[in-house]
Amino acid sequence: MTQRENLLALVRRQPYEFVPVEFMLCPSLIEDYRREENQPEMPYEDYFQMPWRRVGDLVPDDTDLTRFEKYHEGRLNDRVTIDEWGVGHESTPTSMHMTRMLFPLGDAEDVQDILDYPLPTYSLKNNGGLAGRVQALHKRGIASVGNMQCTIWETSWYIRGMENLMMDMVCDEEMAAAILDRVAAMSTQRALLYANAGCDILFLGDDIGMQRSIMMSRELYGRWIQPRLKKLSAQVKAVRPDIIVFYHSCGFIEPLIDGLIDAGIDVLNPIQSECMDFGGIYAKYHDRLVFHGTIGTQTVMPFGTPDQVRAEVWKNLDIASEGGLFAAPTHLLEPEVPWQNIRAYVQACRDYPLHR
Repeated sequence: MTQRENLLALVRRQPYEFVPVEFMLCPSLIEDYRREENQPEMPYEDYFQMPWRRVGDLVPDDTDLTRFEKYHEGRLNDRVTIDEWGVGHESTPTSMHMTRMLFPLGDAEDVQDILDYPLPTYSLKNNGGLAGRVQALHKRGIASVGNMQCTIWETSWYIRGMENLMMDMVCDEEMAAAILDRVAAMSTQRALLYANAGCDILFLGDDIGMQRSIMMSRELYGRWIQPRLKKLSAQVKAVRPDIIVFYHSCGFIEPLIDGLIDAGIDVLNPIQSECMDFGGIYAKYHDRLVFHGTIGTQTVMPFGTPDQVRAEVWKNLDIASEGGLFAAPTHLLEPEVPWQNIRAYVQACRDYPLHR
């Protein structure tokens, strides 16, 4: 099997031949990789034979970001950049790859302010090469991923502000519906471009969990977010029925898993081990979901020993003895992760005997 064939078999609950390897490195760990593995040129994804690649971010039809500057009056300086949704990102000398976010509709006063906001549109105008990039990956035996992990909830609060949007959902339903509907429509445009280009996997996501609880009640999630996610997923699968829909949410989200399954999610990421018990989650849901992640980036990856990393990988693969686990670190690996622990994760996957 190629890497692509093996991964797609795994996530479709079919027999697969080997345990795939996957992780993401922060900028400083990429430098560690180049030094430790003596690979100044080869991307780490190629070196470690990862089974998938993102096909690249979509380019909006209108790339002139100056239209958003009026929404950030008095806040722009040489540390602030504006993204394609108009969200400001302010860096600091100590923020590394993180930023302080500036919400362009944080001061919106009525629905018309939201309707007038110049959200981007997406089409083939600036994305004509998307299908070619997908096909190029497939020819290399690599699965293609359309990545849009900020899908509805996160994108909406990035624009409106989290406190504002939560207040809208409770106290001003017209405001909440306006921003969520517009963002859902925009995200559907993006998702359909990936699906029509032939992507194997659509990677959706919105962080809806915290360390010990969900971010909002099941009732609020079920009213405002889940129906829009379900509609998006259905439209994508109508175009490409065999596409695999991944969904990312950090934190504790167990009370919302049934709703995610109903929304058409095939693979749940990352099953954060510091927040949820993978054994219990697997026992309850493995006949309806596949899982990606489970190797803690708050605990064992940064602070464990290589032997503990290996034990965690094998323990979780043993739990998933009936299949359906793509074992990987639960999030981007940050600077405190020792390189020997990354090597230990890779070797544990390579050594795991699938057919014991």
